[in-house]
Amino acid sequence: MGDADYGVHKLAASTVDWKAVREDFPILHEQAHGHPLIYFDSAATSQKPRPVIEALRKFYEHDNANVHRGLHTLSSRATEAYENARQRVAEYIGAASPDEIVFTRGTTESINLVAQAWGGKFVREGDVILLTVMEHHSNLVPWQLLAEWTGAQLRFLPVLDDGTLDLEQLSSLLTTVVKLFAFTHQLHLKTKCAADGAFEVFADSDRSRTTGRTLILRRQGAGCSLVRRRGCFLAGHETEEAGH
Repeated sequence: MGDADYGVHKLAASTVDWKAVREDFPILHEQAHGHPLIYFDSAATSQKPRPVIEALRKFYEHDNANVHRGLHTLSSRATEAYENARQRVAEYIGAASPDEIVFTRGTTESINLVAQAWGGKFVREGDVILLTVMEHHSNLVPWQLLAEWTGAQLRFLPVLDDGTLDLEQLSSLLTTVVKLFAFTHQLHLKTKCAADGAFEVFADSDRSRTTGRTLILRRQGAGCSLVRRRGCFLAGHETEEAGH
């Protein structure tokens, strides 16, 4: 990547040395209440490993400039680094093109952007936005506001007594008037894509030990799809998915 390469690398091994990973995060050398710090709030603020800290330091020391808005050397290098990052993110998450990657300040801003831009154009009175009762505010309030602005209705996929989603009700809730199905990956929702068409929704029992079951949206060849057949768009809250 030339001068704009900041040392970001892909995971090469299938097994993970968690002790080595922990050593890569300087902040994890801190203590909390007399014990080594264990940090669970990455969805709100992610801690930075040493390569990220060093990449930021190198950028501010050598290449800091406007991106896409300058013709001088520093701006060119900053723009190259920015677009290289977009390419890497696209490759990492399996996007069809870097053009599909839009950088925002966080997941909440991204959801609000979708709700106000896409939702403001396509969601109309009488449409339904389907959520789950497990959603937290960042994936609830934007859709509540959109429903208030447009006259759309909110419906919710319920939870069973054991804390898992009631997937038996999904088919009846996912009717043709549902414009959007929005869910959070905190429930371990995953999307599997292939070249042709339809989605199927099912539970992955291997992850039923977590809060809620895994819903996997799997493309099937030539068959009926529960989601696409009914003309529904999908919005996944994927804050914690990137690391998986």
